[in-house]
Amino acid sequence: MITIYDIAKKANVSAMTVSRVINNTGKISEATRKRVKQVMEELHYVPNSTARSLVLQKTMMLSLLITDITNPFFTTVARGAEDTARKFGYKMLFGNSDEDYTKESEYVDSIVSTRVDGVLFAPAGDGSLDHLTRLQKHRIPFVILDREVPGIESDLVLGDSKEGARRLVEHLLQLGHRRIALVNGSPDVSTARLRQQGYADALKLADIPYDDELVVHISYRDFRDDGALDRLLGLERPPTAIFAANNVLAVGMIRALRERGLRVPDDVSVVCFDDLGLASVLDPFLTVAAQPAYQFGALGVQMLLERIEAGPELQRRTIMLPSELMLRSSVRPLADA
Repeated sequence: MITIYDIAKKANVSAMTVSRVINNTGKISEATRKRVKQVMEELHYVPNSTARSLVLQKTMMLSLLITDITNPFFTTVARGAEDTARKFGYKMLFGNSDEDYTKESEYVDSIVSTRVDGVLFAPAGDGSLDHLTRLQKHRIPFVILDREVPGIESDLVLGDSKEGARRLVEHLLQLGHRRIALVNGSPDVSTARLRQQGYADALKLADIPYDDELVVHISYRDFRDDGALDRLLGLERPPTAIFAANNVLAVGMIRALRERGLRVPDDVSVVCFDDLGLASVLDPFLTVAAQPAYQFGALGVQMLLERIEAGPELQRRTIMLPSELMLRSSVRPLADA
């Protein structure tokens, strides 16, 4: 195995000089730095990351824990996070909780044992409080993405869920829909609560009574509760439009409607929060409130690195990213709703 002593001998410098080049510390002439790096390349030397982390007191690794890797929103968040981390010389470790608190807890155990320099954390819900508290106890810096957790003060990168939901429902109302169902995530997830508030606000502004029968809560991760859709369709006055609180729910709803012989938008209109990624490029069909997912990851990493460098003295910060209303063909205007 090639060591720094082999590099030093061939480059005609001391082992300490080689160490300083590897760790980018101390004052070294540019000519010496180039000579050492050239020898490292010739000998195919790979620095020992464990030893380097002891010198720098850093692992140069970050962790990203998201809730659903199959959701195009989080896939794009991950791309933004990794691209930005690499620009600053960091590697990114990924975890996927599947909206499951037990699995999330296991990932937090791994994060603590790995001793990464910081964590981008998209919590499964309010029950993530204990997991985030554990990171705090181990003094591991983190930035929370997408969802707030009551009881935790931290840097946040959030989307404006309430405003985006209100605008989606207002769009349906403007096209004549009055019976609008909400298929939402679990109430213990902050984005689900905010999107329900936006839904309710839009109805109130239009003087339309809020109807509990039109609101159902299921998992954000997958639409498997066919009973929820059957209850909505079985109402004496079924909905003419459905607001799905995220893109995974929207795809599941559309599939379930088609299985029942119903067409979108001819029979039922559908809108949702978050876009469908490449699917929208190939078939721009679904009307959505699109969030800048890449920026969630990119800005999250920038905030995290600032937190790592500044420590707890840095004031807590919140970035609120607006959504963009993308009007497409999944909504049918009603002449008389």
